[in-house]
Amino acid sequence: MARTSREVREEFLKYFEAQGHKRMHSSSLIPLGDPTLLFTNAGMNQFKDVFTGKVQRPAPSATTAQKCMRVSGKHNDLENVGRTARHHTFFEMLGNFSFGDYFKHEAIRYGYELVVERLGIDPNKLWFTVYKDDDEAYQIWTREIGAPADRVVRMDEKSNFWSMGDVGPCGPCSEIHVDQGEGVNGVWRDETIWGDSDRFLEIWNLVFMQFYRDETGKMTPLPSPSVDTGAGLERMTAVLQGKTSNYETDLFQPLIAKASELCGKLYRSNPENDVSMQVIADHARATTFLIGDGMLPSNEHRGYVLRRIMRRAIRHGHRLGLDRVFMPDVCETVIREMGDVYPELVRNRDFILNVAREEEKSFRRTLAAGLEILGEAIARLDTERQNVIPGDVIFKLYDTFGFPVDLTEIIAGERGKTLDQDGFAAEMEKQRARGRASWKKGEGDEDMARLYGEAQAEFKDKIAFTGYERDEGEGRVLAIFAGGRRLGEAPEGVDVEIVVDKTPFYAESGGQVGDRGLIVVGGLPEAGVGQTIEVAAQGGETVFPGDLGMVVMETQKPLEGLIVHKGRVLKGVLKAGVTVRLAVDAERRNHTRRNHSATHLLQYALRSTLGTHVKQSGSWVGPDRLRFDFTHFQAIKPEELQRIEAIVNAKVRQNAPVETVVKPLDVAQKEGAIAFFGEKYGEVVRVVTMSAESVELCGGTHVSRTGDIGLFKILHESSIASGVRRIEAATGLGAVEAAQTESRALAEAAAILSTAPQAVPEGIRALLEQQRQDRKRIEQLQREKARLQSAGLLDAVQTAGKVRVLCVKLDEEMDPKTLRDYAQEVLDKLGQGVLCLAVPAGDKVGFTVAVSADLQKALPAGKTIAQVAAAAGAKGGGRPDLAQAGGGDPSKVEAAFAKLKELAAAV
Repeated sequence: MARTSREVREEFLKYFEAQGHKRMHSSSLIPLGDPTLLFTNAGMNQFKDVFTGKVQRPAPSATTAQKCMRVSGKHNDLENVGRTARHHTFFEMLGNFSFGDYFKHEAIRYGYELVVERLGIDPNKLWFTVYKDDDEAYQIWTREIGAPADRVVRMDEKSNFWSMGDVGPCGPCSEIHVDQGEGVNGVWRDETIWGDSDRFLEIWNLVFMQFYRDETGKMTPLPSPSVDTGAGLERMTAVLQGKTSNYETDLFQPLIAKASELCGKLYRSNPENDVSMQVIADHARATTFLIGDGMLPSNEHRGYVLRRIMRRAIRHGHRLGLDRVFMPDVCETVIREMGDVYPELVRNRDFILNVAREEEKSFRRTLAAGLEILGEAIARLDTERQNVIPGDVIFKLYDTFGFPVDLTEIIAGERGKTLDQDGFAAEMEKQRARGRASWKKGEGDEDMARLYGEAQAEFKDKIAFTGYERDEGEGRVLAIFAGGRRLGEAPEGVDVEIVVDKTPFYAESGGQVGDRGLIVVGGLPEAGVGQTIEVAAQGGETVFPGDLGMVVMETQKPLEGLIVHKGRVLKGVLKAGVTVRLAVDAERRNHTRRNHSATHLLQYALRSTLGTHVKQSGSWVGPDRLRFDFTHFQAIKPEELQRIEAIVNAKVRQNAPVETVVKPLDVAQKEGAIAFFGEKYGEVVRVVTMSAESVELCGGTHVSRTGDIGLFKILHESSIASGVRRIEAATGLGAVEAAQTESRALAEAAAILSTAPQAVPEGIRALLEQQRQDRKRIEQLQREKARLQSAGLLDAVQTAGKVRVLCVKLDEEMDPKTLRDYAQEVLDKLGQGVLCLAVPAGDKVGFTVAVSADLQKALPAGKTIAQVAAAAGAKGGGRPDLAQAGGGDPSKVEAAFAKLKELAAAV
């Protein structure tokens, strides 16, 4: 019965193709247009809008192998992954879907036929569950399929009833389970299908979307019931290969073998080492697929989850003795094993490996810092004769440094310490509460979200964008919104949002800003569209020759297929159903076109100069400038920036035609068109070609020829996140103005230096060298003065308890390095004791505390200065031997000195 996972996946998809289903690509792990999901976690996610009727069905029925991620919830605690047979972060969900095409009879027959006749699972090992009130499904299993009645079990709503939410489609489920027997040494002998063990393993869930549940809880039968099924490939493969753990299958064994090879330890020779290898195998899959779908590790939202996953894998590698970067090696194995099924892994191989490498390098530095912090925490507990590490310390290690709690516990245990688990749990709950609050902060209020959803359903396929061909056109007003309500009309002075059936206005999307313009009945103002908008924005008087005048300040697409024009009625009464004239601010759009087209050429130039690992990770295109974010792992050299700018301008001078073609997505990608990570594409896409080297999927507006861009100039380059750079640039008149501004600044600098413009850099270098020499001389003088002053300071030494204390208030500011050297010199003369210097710093005062070696354990400088400086309203810290603070009140210096003496007396 053993089958490879490839065979299982392909057998499933081919079977349903033979039943008339359309085989469709897996959607991205990053859900697009669905803020309710952290990651794609089920096969039906990409069809959610189909099931709710918001978009047309792609076919009567479909089948997919869907990439999924589950990293939270009762059964998906990250810390369980690697320790159990079934917990995973990344997994594949096989599914078949009926969009009103067939229902229970066919779905159940397909499921049984595939499992028994195609995959060869013994029917005598199968059990089936149905919802307790679903007599229809029960009859199909027992009468049509012939399943024994005692192996068709009715379950309650918690187990066998599915819903999309509190309101929406819902229905009963039927599950297929495999009885895996009594287990090793009879461990499962007494288990039943109602238990939680793996004996009765669910391999397939058939969901029957049969009802619509309203706000009151009332369920009404749907006119076209649908089917959504999900079968985990990992579980199905384990059953077919006779394995009781998913990690024993061919989906994980090559990855575990790679981990074993890298660390030099045998799998199945040590239980804890096995867990670490399984963690690495699972997390390498998640890492590879998430980065392959455009996700980058970060400290926010989805990127933070990826970072946690990677850091947990790296920490387990560290536990196995892997003291060098290893994740790219395991990720490469994932690509080799699964790249034929998911070609995006092969396309993005260099990008995936580079991100994994840089993140691991960064974390290894962080890991060392975390170990140091933990060591310091344990040392403090030793000093205070305490044995419990506080919850906030555990949380900081977990949240900031990626330390799994079990690692902290192991290290603490080795030092005779325990953990404040309750305190840690409280800190985790605080973080979850912050996350929930952040997650709920969406754009727009609930009223507008509801109105948008209703409008999307009502006007589905009735709204057309005509702006690729023209800047003006006529359309009929379909809906008017104002104040969270839908109106029949809106009088002069009201801020409104309107929907029309045909519009030349481009709605903000794909990083391009939305159009501005005018909506009128009658003629356009003599002042022109752009000038009228400017006057209106400043509150001036506008003149419209016709019966209606409205200024549009924003155009947005709150939901797919819905274009909303936001602005104010300046003249007349706007009524639903009326035909209006729409005019885009053409000059503003033309500036935006130039900048958008330039981003395409910029991406080509970046990939040509820096390498094909460069991927667009974000962009903003407006009329005045463009911003382009991309993956790269080091600062760009000045000569590289010059080359990038030159490549773009060379393409501009070629004045090549910009061609737009609409074609199927899979065809466009096979032809080499570049897709933007994180962008949602339909099955048919718009391909923009500016040369053989610049072919991208794009729905934005563009110039007709590259020469229309005029001039391209880079304004700024910077880092915005780990592995992500940003270039800001201008085109056309904006580029000319930027060049003129730089020229004026250079001319002014040359005049100040009394030199020629081309000699300005040399003049600045000479000035800086002179400044360096002057500073060096000042420091020498300060040190000499300090040496002379220090001679008589020892006369002011006092004794607090058994500690010699010297407090000195200096009269002049001193640079930090000179101050530290001075403090060390005075401490050397003092010998045993503690020194505190109060130093002027503008209208504030700073403090420096130095402690002799014999007192550093009892009176560490870093901890001491925190309390001393606080007495004067200052803050600071540092090492046990030397620490500094700043921002204090000069009038409270004596209070700070008194605090030091108090602390010293207590030693």
